[in-house]
Amino acid sequence: MSSEAPTQSIVTLDLEGVLVPEIWIAVAEKTGIDALRRTTRDEPDYDVLMQYRLDLLAEHGLTLSAIDEVIATLEPLPGAAAFLAELRTRTQVVILSDTFEQFAAPLMRQLGWPAILCHRLVVEDDRIVGYRLRMADPKRHAVEAFQALNYRVIAAGDSYNDTTMLVAADAGFLFHSPQNVRDEFPQLPALDDYDELLAAVTAQLA
Repeated sequence: MSSEAPTQSIVTLDLEGVLVPEIWIAVAEKTGIDALRRTTRDEPDYDVLMQYRLDLLAEHGLTLSAIDEVIATLEPLPGAAAFLAELRTRTQVVILSDTFEQFAAPLMRQLGWPAILCHRLVVEDDRIVGYRLRMADPKRHAVEAFQALNYRVIAAGDSYNDTTMLVAADAGFLFHSPQNVRDEFPQLPALDDYDELLAAVTAQLA
């Protein structure tokens, strides 16, 4: 690896809550299963959260097809597509998400098919019976891998599961983040406007 300072940058962004609505919250609203509203903003341990969700899906007989119908109705957050398109004219962008390949595709299409690294569901007869994480703490590992390739990494996310990525990055920003996450990570600048985020990220580009 070169010992020189990075001369190129790459931006890593969380997906849900930053660019698109929270998928599980949308499912909760559509199905009336209010317990599915719990997200990584509330539960720092992703395995605990996913087992909780799988138990709820089994209890209510909710299929992948039913969830896909909800996802098909979702659109990027207002301003997100324009923000991402503009950012991609300035630098390379990779989405680092704890969603699943089966959930992400319709939303990636609406965002112009950016690169995304995420996980995969285990599905049997249209029932979600498990999940396979690509690896533990994948967002932090991705940031560190880009840094090992001598990139300067600028990252933005909203939830507990983004914080290791944000802290590892050369510059990390909380975006659309709840107050509890902001309070626990006061060292991370917190923004809520896409224009502000674009300006902050652009200022960090090598």
